Amino acid sequence: MPPQPPPPRMPAALPVLPYRKPTKGRDYWVLDDVLPDADAVRERCLAKDDWVRGHPYTSEAWPGLRAMPGLEPAELARVERLVRKATGAGELWVQRAPGGGTLNHNCVQVVGEGESEPRPHTDSRALCRYAAVLYLNPHVPKDCGTSFYRQSLPGGRLGGNVVQAPHNNLVEALGTRFVSPDAFTEDVRVPHRYNRLLLYNANLVHSATGYTGRTLEEKRMTAVFFWMA
Repeated sequence: MPPQPPPPRMPAALPVLPYRKPTKGRDYWVLDDVLPDADAVRERCLAKDDWVRGHPYTSEAWPGLRAMPGLEPAELARVERLVRKATGAGELWVQRAPGGGTLNHNCVQVVGEGESEPRPHTDSRALCRYAAVLYLNPHVPKDCGTSFYRQSLPGGRLGGNVVQAPHNNLVEALGTRFVSPDAFTEDVRVPHRYNRLLLYNANLVHSATGYTGRTLEEKRMTAVFFWMA
């Protein structure tokens, strides 16, 4: 009998994360009507001419368009007062990234249909404790909000959704950047609503639920924030 090729190697099983059911008021907070004049903020963002382009227009991993800053100092101070009140944090600050750089904090992101899909991830524990997204398009469908995810394991079992020490992010916790598209399943969905701030513990696995629109005016527009506390 001629030599047989070795059997295909089964992919290594991913580590199973701890699970903590995302609970409103403990793990995430939904704050509506955050800005007194969200329309003015949106118009200012639409008028920007300094957008940086991401995927699929460049080799960047992040999608769509970005520009900074999103909110003016007084607007940002109002948001931070609400965040401190919701979380009980005495102080918020923006952590410096390695090498002295800054996070994409107070950054406007515009992503449309076909430019990305849900990408479950966590934000870095080394750089932020809380993250938040402010929805800035009144015409976006409710199913383009934000979802929290948990692991979907072989045999229909469910895994966890939290990155804990000694790991700082999901890639470190799983030991790989590449996972199958069905490695996570949606757990809790927060609908999109104009002028809503969704604030959450940054070590929870999360993603935009979906994207919409073909033009700058139609696409999902958000401002994102990252704080230590």
